[in-house]
Amino acid sequence: MDPEIKKYKKESQFKEIRRRFKKNRTAMLGLVLLCFILLIAICADIIVPYQKGIIQNGKDRFTSPNSSYLFGTDHLGRDLFARIIHGSRYSLFIGISTSLLALVIGGLIGSCCGYYGGAFDNAVMRFMDVLMSVPPVLLSLAVVAALGPNLRNLLIAITISCLPGTVRLVRSVVITVADNDYIEAARSYGGRDLRIILKYVVPNAMGPIIVSTTMSIASMILSAAGLSFIGMGVQPPSPEWGALLSEARANMFRAPYLLYIPGVCILLTALSFNLVGDGLRDALDPKLKD
Repeated sequence: MDPEIKKYKKESQFKEIRRRFKKNRTAMLGLVLLCFILLIAICADIIVPYQKGIIQNGKDRFTSPNSSYLFGTDHLGRDLFARIIHGSRYSLFIGISTSLLALVIGGLIGSCCGYYGGAFDNAVMRFMDVLMSVPPVLLSLAVVAALGPNLRNLLIAITISCLPGTVRLVRSVVITVADNDYIEAARSYGGRDLRIILKYVVPNAMGPIIVSTTMSIASMILSAAGLSFIGMGVQPPSPEWGALLSEARANMFRAPYLLYIPGVCILLTALSFNLVGDGLRDALDPKLKD
């Protein structure tokens, strides 16, 4: 095919996907909200200095939200607004990095299983079945308990819990793509398996994989917040949103805003990723006509 024609077809497909995504009002709302949250995380140091969130002021303990403290203060007199703003970096980093790690590792394993099949596929899938028999939160908890509660081990634990679903999804998509005629043509020309997988199989299977990865970010953020809430995730004084919820438990009746504000932030972030994921799924589905 002429390179110019191929380039034109790709541009036309991208424009069609963008048009369909923009027509989805809830997806656009999620995108705007997500961009706002990402902008806050990127510009956290400009919005409020990190030092303001760690300075303890005993005189201002449990100060309700006011003009001086937009979100109030905690039991140590620390500014909750600064801790929420800088905590967004932790939550977004955990959600995005674990989803990307699971995509890379699970995508490679799933692609090999779907492309080669046979004994290798059976062995890997049976191992993934074993992992899937354990609830993801319980699996993450077991890994963190074995390795120790800190940010690095939390990333490892959440990535492991996300791997089985990613491997099975990529494998199922690759199996359908690998049976197409252009894959057989590439094999007949003597193309290497790795080159065929990376150049022909994976790009044509990216639609469902991108949607799944986008929507899994919300689940990863919620999992990280849950583990931090029970003390098995990011450790204080790091201002991760789940850790903030954990710190607020002891004073939830005296200062309920310490519980509500981080909870709302987690809710809005997870909602924005889910709305964008739903919009991408609808935009990339060729069966939907509008």
